Amino acid sequence: MSTAPMIDAQRLGLMLGELRLPTIKHIWGDFAAQADKEGWPASRFLAALAEHELAERDRRRIGRHLAEAHLPAGKTLDCFAFEAVPMISKAQVMALCAGDGWLDQGSNLILFGPPGGGKSHLAAAIGLALVENGWRTLFTRTSDLVQRLQVARRELTLESAIAKLDKYHLLILDDFAYVSRDQAETSVLFELISARYERRSLLITANQPFGEWNRVFPDPAMTLAAVDRLVHHATIFEMNVESYRRRTAQARRTGAGRPAAYTTPKVLETIRDNQDENEDLASDN
Repeated sequence: MSTAPMIDAQRLGLMLGELRLPTIKHIWGDFAAQADKEGWPASRFLAALAEHELAERDRRRIGRHLAEAHLPAGKTLDCFAFEAVPMISKAQVMALCAGDGWLDQGSNLILFGPPGGGKSHLAAAIGLALVENGWRTLFTRTSDLVQRLQVARRELTLESAIAKLDKYHLLILDDFAYVSRDQAETSVLFELISARYERRSLLITANQPFGEWNRVFPDPAMTLAAVDRLVHHATIFEMNVESYRRRTAQARRTGAGRPAAYTTPKVLETIRDNQDENEDLASDN
């Protein structure tokens, strides 16, 4: 009776390395032992190895894309207070996080609202969800990116610098209206908007409505052209709510605990009881 030839594990490891299958290289031995013990067919053994290789590649890719996205830490959809921004549909945001459709079409997303209303948090959370779903994003303050593009213009590499940003399906420009009204700055910003028009998407957060963007673009014609390109294929969220930072500061001044919007009925009942007790003591005195 003939016996099956022994597998040269070292040589197999070298071959898997040459084939760039590092996950299979590390797990095949344990899986082979399990397959022999449980009598797996060859197709199941091969499928199990392939599934783990693909899953590990996805994990590594997401890790690389997260590192390059420069997203602010801790800004997720799970910790975004949708109830504090009732004009924003959570279902619509979740649909946008899939990325299908609007990113393929180069559509834009614009978030308006006063400072502290959660625009940057929501923008970063959407960017994070998109990365986890396989898209590439870059989060940057608008003024920082404009400075980089200005340097590229001085070095005669502006076109190349803008082209390199094409690798990102979504470019998140935070604090758009804080760009100073300077011809050199606004011209490179306009070139970026024009270059991505109907090809790659932009997500913009801004404190000022479109009517105030003449503070960003000194030329009225440039303002009109920039707005026209941005809104042609855009979803616009107006987050006109009181500043979360102001609400929490007021809560700290008035006493420990959460803002009133997050107070439970039990806590409210305790507050009323304490108020009644204080009033009784005042009347006795």
